Amino acid sequence: MLIGAGLGAVDAALVRYVSPSVHPFVIGFTRALFGLLVFLPFILARPAILRSAFGPRHALRATLKLASLIAFFIAFASAPLADVMAIGFAAPIGVTIGSWLFLSERPRALRILGVIVGFVGVLIVLRPGQGGDMSAGLLFALLGAVLTAVIQLVLKPMSRRDSTETLVAWNLIWTVPIAAIPAALVWEMPSVTEWGLLAIQGALGMVAMGAITRAFSYADASLVAPVDFMRLPFAAVLGFALFAQEVPLTTWVGGAVIFASTLITARSARARMPEEL
Repeated sequence: MLIGAGLGAVDAALVRYVSPSVHPFVIGFTRALFGLLVFLPFILARPAILRSAFGPRHALRATLKLASLIAFFIAFASAPLADVMAIGFAAPIGVTIGSWLFLSERPRALRILGVIVGFVGVLIVLRPGQGGDMSAGLLFALLGAVLTAVIQLVLKPMSRRDSTETLVAWNLIWTVPIAAIPAALVWEMPSVTEWGLLAIQGALGMVAMGAITRAFSYADASLVAPVDFMRLPFAAVLGFALFAQEVPLTTWVGGAVIFASTLITARSARARMPEEL
């Protein structure tokens, strides 16, 4: 889980580094492309994993996933990395609310408390009304978190019948052609260096997904999930070292509050949902 958190921070730094010259649509396409190339040998070795009960629903999930990634890529390009990471922790709050509204799950007192605490944490990071500090980048991060929650709501019934490998494979297979459409509209050939960095980013995304999946297979979610919060200090260090980004106290406090809300929500959960990168 620590490896997955660290790679997530490196992923964000790579996006920030190439963003001045590579459009987020192009980054979304290359991430899916290189991720699929890394996963392709596994698909060829085990073609049975492509058997699925859902068909077109994979395309819907891939489209939502691409939109979420692009929203986060825009956020990484225009807002401090640590702030975006902190807002990203708000996704479980959206899952909880969506489960009440669309999956007919009964609200529990502990989960309601988690949602309230998480909302307070988001406001602390966004800092609305304080001299216009609520940047467009942070709003895109919030959009990415909301879309991530929607993806997990779509994923929940799918995970009961399809394996994690099947879900990952079809997500990558669908995302590549879907992402190619907006990428073609803004396409400018990346340099050799940029191609290398984009390839590394796509490969790291797959490695991070594998590390997180393996972490949950080794230990209970309640033990390994809190380690994911290390993405925040990792992103803060990279943001400061590479881009001279200073992290205000409100980001640390808000991020801690948001993550505390996810722990409160997780404590009341009966079962853990498969992880989605």
